[in-house]
Amino acid sequence: MATYETFARVYDSIMDDSLYDKWTDFSLRHFPKHKKKLLELACGTGIQSVRFAQAGFEVTGLDLSADMLELAKKRASSAHQKIAFLQGNMLDLSNVGSFDLVTCYSDSICYMQDEVEVGDVFGEVYNCLNEGGVFIFDVHSTYQTDEVFPGYSYHENAEDFAMVWDTYADEAPHSVVHELTFFIQDDDGRFTRFDEIHEERTYEILTYDILLEQAGFTDVKVYADFEDKEPQEQSARWFFVAKKP
Repeated sequence: MATYETFARVYDSIMDDSLYDKWTDFSLRHFPKHKKKLLELACGTGIQSVRFAQAGFEVTGLDLSADMLELAKKRASSAHQKIAFLQGNMLDLSNVGSFDLVTCYSDSICYMQDEVEVGDVFGEVYNCLNEGGVFIFDVHSTYQTDEVFPGYSYHENAEDFAMVWDTYADEAPHSVVHELTFFIQDDDGRFTRFDEIHEERTYEILTYDILLEQAGFTDVKVYADFEDKEPQEQSARWFFVAKKP
């Protein structure tokens, strides 16, 4: 599991900002009306949390990384939004309270070690949702992990940092390893190298459906690539909308 300490410093620079508009739009289309209390899992640096707060939701953001949460708190303050940020693990939501809505975006579910952990997360989310609540998350498609990611390479050069991002197939089915190397400029002008490993794994749609059903969810719908359409063979990202009865 990555520490995210270094990643937090350059995370916003390497993320495609337009994706947050797409996550927001998708959510607003699928959230039930008049449901306002929202928990965002793996909230990172808080960009999506702020978008939700600006849209009128009562937002709590949860993340493993204290470094990212510090950035999230500053972002919410600058945006004049009142958001509760909690450091915690989505594998244990017993103390976060109850919510009408839970989201988990940016393929964060794919960071779980195996399908047992994925099922555990679904169970935790189910337990903290109010009746009639909705859970929305996205994951990489198997096409993305099997065909697109292996051999993928991304390089970025900015004024105060450089980054090399290479992705390889891992041993488990539908799993990949992202190797990230950062060169970050220090106060004295010199660059320091940091290396991080990010491991992700996805599963067939049927596996997610079964795990959601086992957790108690009903009326599960699956969409693809931020649109209200069914997944196709080459869809890159799957979206699940699951309701608690």
